Amino acid sequence: MHESTGAVSLHPQRWPALVMILIAVFMDLLDATVVLIALPSLQHDLGASETVLEWTAAGYTLAFATLLITGGRLGDRYGRKRVLLTGLVVFILASVAAGASVSPAMLVVSRLVQGAAAALMIPQVLPFIQTEFSDEERPKAIGVFGMTFAVGGVSGPLLGGLLLNADLFGWGWRTIFFINVPFGLVCLAGVAALARESQTEAARKFDVLGLLIATVALAALFYPLIEGQALGWPVWILALPVAAILVFAVFLWRERAAVGRGADPLINPALFRSRAVSGGLAVAVFFFCGPAYGFVMTIFLQDFARWTPLRTALTLLVFAVGVVFGSGAATQLAPKLGRRVVIVGPLVMAVGIGMVAGAVRLGGTEVGQWQLIPGLFVAGLGMAAVATTLITVVLAHVHWTDAGAASGVINTTIQIGTALGIAVIGTVFFSLLDSGPPADAAIIALVCVAALLLVSAALGFLLPPQQRDPVTQEQAQPTT
Repeated sequence: MHESTGAVSLHPQRWPALVMILIAVFMDLLDATVVLIALPSLQHDLGASETVLEWTAAGYTLAFATLLITGGRLGDRYGRKRVLLTGLVVFILASVAAGASVSPAMLVVSRLVQGAAAALMIPQVLPFIQTEFSDEERPKAIGVFGMTFAVGGVSGPLLGGLLLNADLFGWGWRTIFFINVPFGLVCLAGVAALARESQTEAARKFDVLGLLIATVALAALFYPLIEGQALGWPVWILALPVAAILVFAVFLWRERAAVGRGADPLINPALFRSRAVSGGLAVAVFFFCGPAYGFVMTIFLQDFARWTPLRTALTLLVFAVGVVFGSGAATQLAPKLGRRVVIVGPLVMAVGIGMVAGAVRLGGTEVGQWQLIPGLFVAGLGMAAVATTLITVVLAHVHWTDAGAASGVINTTIQIGTALGIAVIGTVFFSLLDSGPPADAAIIALVCVAALLLVSAALGFLLPPQQRDPVTQEQAQPTT
């Protein structure tokens, strides 16, 4: 074992080890995206309700977001290789359980466990790069890490469509979870054989009670959003979001008290005093509700337009292609234009989503893929403008000693925003399905997505207007 705080010799197997570790990153991205294409199929097979679909899609991201910072702390304290291998084992077992699910409840629980396991795996990657690579090699290693996000984002929906179309062994949608087993076993063996252990010297205890309080606050927020319609919106459901705010206030009070005692808080409340961080959090919450359009369109296209999963996947893949095309330009423009990139991005994505809504308006349930492709590509360009630059823009105004903490908080908020978008937009969509034509429900849901993006653009003005000294690549954690 070696310490991350001191000078160490370079590990001769660092590049093969990185490749094995990045398989875990690929699996996480795959599971976060591939399930959307399979939602209609698993709904019909398991007799799942609409709320189960929302929990299946959002539960993974919510569990991941809740434990993301804690996963990093566990790696610092108990060893990053050990925590990564533990997460891998749990992830593989949860994937098997998800694929073998015989009830909606079993599937939802399996997805929550998958997300929690991913939160143990992913935070170990950047510390591995930081400790195992020289200053000269590190940018290249981070570039390979970033490339994995692009490959995972593009291949997830496509692989889901191919697997559902192939229907291997008659397993249908279950193969999207079983595919994790061979990937996971290769990753497990490779990491165990090639990576070496590291941990932070004198890492302090993490705040277990603070984590539980934050989890209760998130549960009180998400439960009514997803279950409220099915339960008929009783008073106690309406009261839960208010309770969530109060519980979150208790969480911040506890974290502030921990700082006062000299203890190690889960999140340092002092970060929120930074205009860059608070503005970045506000943008992230609203902007990353945007990908909920995919939840709506997948169900609309397969259940009502009668598209095959493969056709749906190939069409929605255009959005990921737009992200890839826009990422390079956005990365180059961010240091020069600063917050203006973060303001323009949501506007461009809102235009793209509006184009998709217009295509559905014109074609209804007979809409063609060529009607949807232009809007999806434009929306992808808008997503790239924010997804690849937000953390860089924020960290340009944060002292380098706070860069890691600020990056972790922003990334956690991004995951929460993604889950929140599915919960809110999904509830709107399903509510309208009960009272009108499917095309109208999809259009209104897409308009709601565009409205959230416009709010995000307005909140971009909360960010500081001028760039300061940018942090280095190794100080910034890529937006996940």
